[in-house]
Amino acid sequence: MWSASGLGPIDAAAFAGFALAWGAYHALLERGGGDPGLNRRMDGERRRWMAQMVLREQRIVDTQITGALQNGSAFFASSSLIAIGAAAAILRAPGSLASIYAGFGFDGALGGGGEVAVQAKALGLVAIFGYAFFKFSWSYRLFNFAAILVGATPMVGPLAPRREAAARAAAMNVAAGRHFSRGQRALFFALAYLGWFAGPLVLVGMTLAVLRIMWARQFSSDAARALTAPMPLPEIDVLP
Repeated sequence: MWSASGLGPIDAAAFAGFALAWGAYHALLERGGGDPGLNRRMDGERRRWMAQMVLREQRIVDTQITGALQNGSAFFASSSLIAIGAAAAILRAPGSLASIYAGFGFDGALGGGGEVAVQAKALGLVAIFGYAFFKFSWSYRLFNFAAILVGATPMVGPLAPRREAAARAAAMNVAAGRHFSRGQRALFFALAYLGWFAGPLVLVGMTLAVLRIMWARQFSSDAARALTAPMPLPEIDVLP
C-alpha cells in the first residue's frame, strides 16, 4: 500500500505513531486508573443529575437540558458531514493541493508520490471524519433514548422503582456523552492528521501538540478544577 501511494517508511512510522497516540490516549482516558479526568468526573455529575431528577415534581428543566445536549450532537454530526465532503473534494482534485504545495515549497512533503500521495492522505481524512460522524449521530440517538427514559421515570409511587428508572436514564446519558466525547476526540486528532499534508515530521509534531492540549484540558484546565477544587458560593441576602 505504501509503495503504491508513493509514501515512504518515514510516513509509515509517523502514521503508526499517530494511530498509537490516539489509541493510547483513548485507553488511558476511558479505562485508566488514577485521576479519572474531566470526562469521567462529568459522568458522575450526570448520575447526580438523574438522582436529583427523581426528587423533582416538575421535570421541565431536565427535558430542556437533554434537548440542549441533543442539539450539540446534531450540530457536530452535520459539521462532520461537511468535513467529509471537503476531504472527498481533495480526492477528486488532488492536483489543486499539489500545486499549493509547490507554491509554498512543500514538494518534499508528498514523499515523491505526487497526487497519489495526496489522495492516500485524503482518504484517511475521510475515514476520520466518517468515524466522527457515526459517533455524533449515535450520540444524538442515545440522548433521544435518555429523554424517553426520563419521561418514563415515575413521579409518584415507591422510591425504589423510581430510582431504578432514573439509574437507567443516567446510564443512557453517560453512554451518549461518551460517544460524543469520542467524536470530538476524532475531530481534534483530525487537526493533527492535517499536519501530514505538510510532511511526516509535521504530523508527529501536531500529534504531540494535540495530545498535550487535550491532556491539559482533562486534568489541569479551569474546567477540571471546577469539579475538584473547593468552590464556595458568596453569601446572598434573602429578602423577606
